[in-house]
Amino acid sequence: MSTSSGRERGLGTDFDRWLGRLFRKGPFTALIVLVRIAQTKVEPLRSTFVHVVGDAIDWGDIVLMLRGAGVNWDGAAFFPTRDDDGGLVPDETARARLRELETALRGNRLVLNEGAFFDVWGRTLKVEEA
Repeated sequence: MSTSSGRERGLGTDFDRWLGRLFRKGPFTALIVLVRIAQTKVEPLRSTFVHVVGDAIDWGDIVLMLRGAGVNWDGAAFFPTRDDDGGLVPDETARARLRELETALRGNRLVLNEGAFFDVWGRTLKVEEA
């Protein structure tokens, strides 16, 4: 995938800037949760994980990837995780951490704020208590 000209000039979305800062520390695995937002309700829809080995992607690339989830979503939360050596985690570990995250979210939607939470335009979101 190519880098957009906006990213080259330091523009882009909150997501693009977040990814650039995070990737300076090297590759990581991202746990991703898609949510629907309706007034005072945040509903988790789908979750997955990806191994991030470069920062040449931008928010537009992520949106295209997330279309494969087959649901209309309003927000996406990214939870970076690394192994003990600071790199990618094995798939089995990523799946286990994703299940732990899903369980935590069922109990408390504010857990979304522990990750990097973005709307459909790549702007930062925050869940607040109602």
